Amino acid sequence: CALPILTERKRGEDMQSTSTQSVTEAVDRAVAALDFDRLHKAYWAQNEFLVIKQFLPRSFVESTFVPQVEGLKPRINRNYIPGHKKGGSVSYYTVQEQAPVFLDLYRSSAYRDFLNRLVHANLLLCPDNDPHSCALYYYTEPGDHIGFHYDTSYYKGARYTILLGMVDRSTHCKLVCDLFKDDPAKETQHLELITEPGDMVIFNGDKLWHAVTPLAEGEERVALTMEYVTNPEMGRFKRLYSNLKDSFAYFGLKTVFKRAFSGKPAS
Repeated sequence: CALPILTERKRGEDMQSTSTQSVTEAVDRAVAALDFDRLHKAYWAQNEFLVIKQFLPRSFVESTFVPQVEGLKPRINRNYIPGHKKGGSVSYYTVQEQAPVFLDLYRSSAYRDFLNRLVHANLLLCPDNDPHSCALYYYTEPGDHIGFHYDTSYYKGARYTILLGMVDRSTHCKLVCDLFKDDPAKETQHLELITEPGDMVIFNGDKLWHAVTPLAEGEERVALTMEYVTNPEMGRFKRLYSNLKDSFAYFGLKTVFKRAFSGKPAS
């Protein structure tokens, strides 16, 4: 009776291995095709902000990642903060357990080498107890949005955010960015972006003032977020504050505190 179970397990392992290889090869090709000098110049000219249209081909994202996005919908944690935020989130913990294909991108050595060169820093994976490290944000109900904010780093180093478009069936729900908001010597530049499947946005979390505008009836937007840090250490008070914020604004108390103090920096 054990044979079918072992056969099914082996089939699952083979499928995961194939998916990992597919993502790794796609990311390697994407990085190799980039015009690094042009992107590097743009990133620094825009106060550590960059958009790469179709970093991954839309067809690849829709065939490899979007089925996982759909499969995780039952695990969405809905959240609502009056005047600031309404939407749904799936944490890194759930991604790790049920859709590890996203981690093949997050942990890709070619991709991380590209980021290191781009931002002039040695970027590390977030600690394993950070639910934001590789997570999905769902805008699926009318009015889903998030108000203007910085991705403030509570770590002892800087935190960098990368957004990759997964689903965008919307004309109203946009990523809105004010470049140079933190620099009084420069005029603020206002951008409104549609993040189509495969589009990537890279920025220093402490420098980009950004928001997502409200979703309209019958629309949907989903984005993958990946966070990297220059120092994975965080003081106890800031860790507690970060966990409380994540509990109420994103992932729920049970999800956050289940592993809040058990994680170690990921390798």
